[in-house]
Amino acid sequence: MGKVIAIANQKGGVGKTTTAVNLAASLAAMEHPTLLIDFDPQANGTSGVGIDPRTVTASTYEILIGSIATEDAILETETPFLSLIPSHINLVGAEIEMVEVADRERMLARALAPIRDRFDFIIIDCPPSLGLLTLNSLTAANSVLMPVQAEYFALEGLGQLLNTIKLVRQHLNPALEIEGVVLTMFDTRLRLANQVAAEVRRYFGEKVFQTIVQRNVRLSEAPSFGRPVLLYDATSTGSRNYIGLAREVLRSNEEFLQGLAAVPAGSSSPSPSPSSSTEESA
Repeated sequence: MGKVIAIANQKGGVGKTTTAVNLAASLAAMEHPTLLIDFDPQANGTSGVGIDPRTVTASTYEILIGSIATEDAILETETPFLSLIPSHINLVGAEIEMVEVADRERMLARALAPIRDRFDFIIIDCPPSLGLLTLNSLTAANSVLMPVQAEYFALEGLGQLLNTIKLVRQHLNPALEIEGVVLTMFDTRLRLANQVAAEVRRYFGEKVFQTIVQRNVRLSEAPSFGRPVLLYDATSTGSRNYIGLAREVLRSNEEFLQGLAAVPAGSSSPSPSPSSSTEESA
């Protein structure tokens, strides 16, 4: 079964969607079948890989409410090995519709179960909030990767996210791990950026990725062209940063990937999915 990594930070504007799109594209560029799930009603992850959300008829909303099979919402992208489950503005109403549903925090986990063995990695772009959509993402995930903007206020929001992760571990998904923290929008010329980096490393230690995503014009331009930065400008600083991040993710998941390679095609992975392994513990 593919590893599910949720990209989460309830603070907006920290590079969350940029990280989700470009990490997924970089993993795919290394020939790892990767699925990007746009779980944000703003659908920026969808447009970021070249698909117009206005044309989407099968999205994360439909698979969440169970009106279509998950595999019917999967689209292929311009990037080889990268697939997408797009988002749509309709997802805004999902949290309201989910309120009365039993076991509502596991709706995404159940939806992903039939397709997890098709991919090495499943990257979820979470919305910038700590509501039911993000809870579904964290319950379905094996790990959470946190982009942190190298500015002072970014540190304040981390406490809320860490508290949410703690609650999810206690009640919904005890196997949830922290994949790592990546510093984004980093300007090496600013003393504050370096101070924030030092503080994040002091708190998280080895969980902070060595790769730092620097402020980069090409990285900012790429979404307007509907392309990951790797396709927009493969030689840019942004491309190098996200390739570096993907390599770190691969290194930290070597054992997991070896386990995938050991499982014969068509058979199930021996590792249980979060949706099933935590059913009794919640």
